[in-house]
Amino acid sequence: MYSLLRKLYFMFPAEQAHYMAMNQLSLLTASQAGKKLVSAIVAPPPDNRLETRFLNMTFKNPVGLGAGFDKNARYLNELEALGFGFVEIGTVTPLAQDGNPKPRLFRLPQDKALINRMGFNNEGADIIAERLQKWREKKATNTDKQPLIIGGNIGKNKVTPNEDAWKDYATCFNKLHHYVDYFVVNVSSPNTPGLRELQEKESLRKIIWNLAMINNGKAVAKPILLKIAPDLTQSQIDDVIDLASEVKLDGLVISNTTIDRNGLNTPVAEQEKIGAGGLSGKPVRAKSTGIIEYVHRQTRGSIPIIGSGGIFTGVDAREKMAAGASLVQVWTGFIYQGPDIVKQICKSL
Repeated sequence: MYSLLRKLYFMFPAEQAHYMAMNQLSLLTASQAGKKLVSAIVAPPPDNRLETRFLNMTFKNPVGLGAGFDKNARYLNELEALGFGFVEIGTVTPLAQDGNPKPRLFRLPQDKALINRMGFNNEGADIIAERLQKWREKKATNTDKQPLIIGGNIGKNKVTPNEDAWKDYATCFNKLHHYVDYFVVNVSSPNTPGLRELQEKESLRKIIWNLAMINNGKAVAKPILLKIAPDLTQSQIDDVIDLASEVKLDGLVISNTTIDRNGLNTPVAEQEKIGAGGLSGKPVRAKSTGIIEYVHRQTRGSIPIIGSGGIFTGVDAREKMAAGASLVQVWTGFIYQGPDIVKQICKSL
């Protein structure tokens, strides 16, 4: 069924198709009856064996949706209906920004991949916090045994110079703190000029230390994770490991998109026509798994890991978990495999 729908959606520009599909899903899940019907068809059935404890949180299953899909926390009801164990919203910046010019999202069907250069387009921390507050208030009357876990992926505005980046992360952290279950510091997107420079040890230390101090002053501290690029050198990964130990970082998300284009089946001319951006999907699978394995081995499993990159099937998810990840996130796989991807992966797990 989804293979036919995918052919239809793939006739439209990728970003337009994304909103078409999610708005149609919104109509289907607008009523409680509609939501239950969708869940009955595509979501995994409740199963205590899938429950996963991670950073003192209980996830109904270990399959989440990565940041960048629901940037503005608009589709939490719909994604909950599909059975995700957790959803990471964002990347959120202090001020609203349009992101990069369109088109900025491209499909590479021959590689089961996407290239994006979205540029942290989002409605800003205030509006997103307000939307999350309404979601929390609505869910407070719900008797769900296992509510949807929500992560907040935070970044800096494009116009903010790197030396002031720590202030942007602090702003987002404070505004979203009451409404998300954990945070992910995103310094690894290739689509904001200069952002990846913040992965250097000293820049990272300033950002993470400041967030840790703010967190310690809250009534309830929230886990803070760092999302890293798959393009880091071994020495840079070692720096991240050292820093994570030094500042007592709660965990890592491994990994973001890659700028590497080696070995793609998509013709070079087509790649050049698309231009710059982060590559996700099947081509990043092995690279992200390799970094998970390295970090897990070097730290003897002391740093909790969320695995991301090229997960399409239960086999892919098990590979990430065998390498050292406790949870996994899908994104590109969701586009290619369809709305029952969580069900299929959970069935395999």
